[in-house]
Amino acid sequence: MKIEPFGVEQWMNAWETKCELNLAETCVASLTLAELMQIAGTTQQMPADLAAMQMTYGEIRGSTRLRGLVAGMFEAQSAENVLITHGTIGANHMVYQTLVGTGDHVVAVTPTYQQHTAIPRSLGAEVAEVALSEAQNWLPDWDEVAAAVTPATKVIALTNPNNPTGALIGRDGLERVADIARGVDAWVLCDEVYRGTEQGEPVPSIVDVYDKGISTGSTSKAFSLAGLRLGWIVGPQGLLDDCEVHRDYTTISVGMVDDYFAAMALEAKADVLDRSRDITRGNLALLDAWVQQEPKARYVKPQAGTTAFVALDVAMASYDQCVALLKDTGVMFTPGSALGVEGYVRIGFACYPDVLKEGLARVSVWLAKQP
Repeated sequence: MKIEPFGVEQWMNAWETKCELNLAETCVASLTLAELMQIAGTTQQMPADLAAMQMTYGEIRGSTRLRGLVAGMFEAQSAENVLITHGTIGANHMVYQTLVGTGDHVVAVTPTYQQHTAIPRSLGAEVAEVALSEAQNWLPDWDEVAAAVTPATKVIALTNPNNPTGALIGRDGLERVADIARGVDAWVLCDEVYRGTEQGEPVPSIVDVYDKGISTGSTSKAFSLAGLRLGWIVGPQGLLDDCEVHRDYTTISVGMVDDYFAAMALEAKADVLDRSRDITRGNLALLDAWVQQEPKARYVKPQAGTTAFVALDVAMASYDQCVALLKDTGVMFTPGSALGVEGYVRIGFACYPDVLKEGLARVSVWLAKQP
């Protein structure tokens, strides 16, 4: 299988260890295991049940405990509707392997995480991209989505909250895309990895709106535990059965230790997510104040997520802007070109506040020197 290089991951791999201030990071400031155990009320260095855990494969679909906790984050799902995976990236890959093949058609709303265009293409599907625009606050034009759908469409793919813009599709929009998909009996795959980072009230998951809706997510972003490499697919049981056929050839199961700490985090989700929202809401206020006073920056304020898509008035392509910023200031953004959209940079605002403040201050000094 041939597949195109993953633009954003290639960028991160090349520069993440070479910056001083990482404003390209998308995970809410990562927890240590000690911090997680403190939040969860477990004060021992090594909890007794973890120390006694025998290192088998464990429950292949994920522990009943964890699957029940994941299901509890949705309106009307049960443990039987949850399959634990190797991160959201593993969840998305498994869904496409299961549903898409040569001759199929996929509609992807872009910009998005590159998996949602590159993987179906690598599997032989035709992918129609429906572009979001700043003029529409980075929200889909549902008439354009409907026009892109064909009788061969197997999947309509969204990221909600959107990566990289932070736009958030509400219930009305989700019901509209469900109606569009229903007309051709297509699935709607909604990558909801940033769910839990809303600036205001949360919105429903696609799985609670549409009977062929699929939600993917993980502990990486809002739960600040990317190092667990643990995610999930939530959807109809029949789909998960089919996905499990594919996982038998790849991951078999996730690690029992990862499953254990993920369950600990989800049992303490109120406190973990309160911490994440404190960081992202406070930091977005800082970023918004910076954009408002910075004459060479503009954006649509995110409604959720951990990233903003910002246009900088500099006479350079986005990749060149970001390399120059790194070399001149030590600040790392992600170029829009790595996400398929020129003219913008993606700024992560999920780091610790002092990092964001210092990084934006350095960027303002640099912008003032640009013609």
